[in-house]
Amino acid sequence: MEWTQLSVKTTNEASEAVCNILLEAGAQGVQIDDSDYAHQVVVMTYFTAQTPLYQSVAQLEAKIKNLRQYGLDPGQARVLLENLNDDSWSHEWKKYYQPIRLDRYLTIVPSWTDYQASQIDEKIIRLDPGKAFGTGTHPTTRLALQGLQQVLLGGQSMIDVGAGSGVLSIAAKLLGASKVWAYDVDEEAIKATRLNIALNDGCQDIEVATNDLLNGVCQKVDIVVANILAEVLEPLIPQVPSCLNENGYLILSGIFWDKKELIETLLQKYNFEIIEILQRKEWYGIVAQLKAGEA
Repeated sequence: MEWTQLSVKTTNEASEAVCNILLEAGAQGVQIDDSDYAHQVVVMTYFTAQTPLYQSVAQLEAKIKNLRQYGLDPGQARVLLENLNDDSWSHEWKKYYQPIRLDRYLTIVPSWTDYQASQIDEKIIRLDPGKAFGTGTHPTTRLALQGLQQVLLGGQSMIDVGAGSGVLSIAAKLLGASKVWAYDVDEEAIKATRLNIALNDGCQDIEVATNDLLNGVCQKVDIVVANILAEVLEPLIPQVPSCLNENGYLILSGIFWDKKELIETLLQKYNFEIIEILQRKEWYGIVAQLKAGEA
C-alpha cells in the first residue's frame, strides 16, 4: 500500500499545538522528531495515498501560523508531503519508536526490540502500532494511563472506547482488570489492537469489536476510558452512565486546553463528580465518578 508522510517543521514550544491541529485534520496519531534540531522539531503523521491532502496544505499552514495569536511561536510552520510505500513507511516509523519507561509500573516496548524488565513490578506492554499509529507515548495516552492507575485497584471491568492500538486495554489487563472490552470505529485500529493483544501474555481474553462509541453497548462495567478528541467526547459522555455500574469511573483524555471547560460542564450535566484533573502541557485528562444512584 502507498502512504503519504505529512510533516510539519515547527518549534518545541508549538509542537503540542501542532499535534492537535493534525489530529483535528484526521490524523490517527503523530510522532515528534527532535533529534537533529536545537529549537526546531518535525511533527509527522501518515495517511493513505488516497487521502486528498494537497489541497489541505495551505489551510494547515495557515492554522499553524495562526498559533502566534495564542502566544506560541510556530517557527517555519512548513507542511511537507512525501509519498512512501509500505516498506518505507515501516522504516520511517520504527526509526523513531524505541522502548520508553512511562512510570514505575509500565514500559512501552516495540514488538521488534529485545527488552527485558529491570524490576519485579515493571509491566511490559509490547506494541506494534501498525497503521493505527498509536505508540502509547503521546501525552494524551500518558494522561489516560495515569488516570487508569489511580482507579484500577484490581478485579474491575472496563470498556476502552476508541482503542486505537489497544495500549489502554492491554495496560488495564496487566494492572489487574478482570474483563476488558475494546471498541473502535476504524478497522485498521481494530486490526492493530488484535495484533497487540496477541503480543502480550494474559491479554488474550480482551474482547475487541468495531463499534461507534457506545452505541448498542449493553453491558455495565466499573470503568470506561476514552482517549479521543474532545469533539468526539461530547457525544460519548451522555452514553456513559447507562454503561457504568454504581460509583463507576470515567477516564477521559485527548482534551486540548480550549475544550477543558466544555467537557467539565458536560460531565456535571450528566451527573459525574470530577475527582481529579490531570495535565501535560496543553493537554488535559479528567477522572470522574458517576454519582450514586445516577446510573
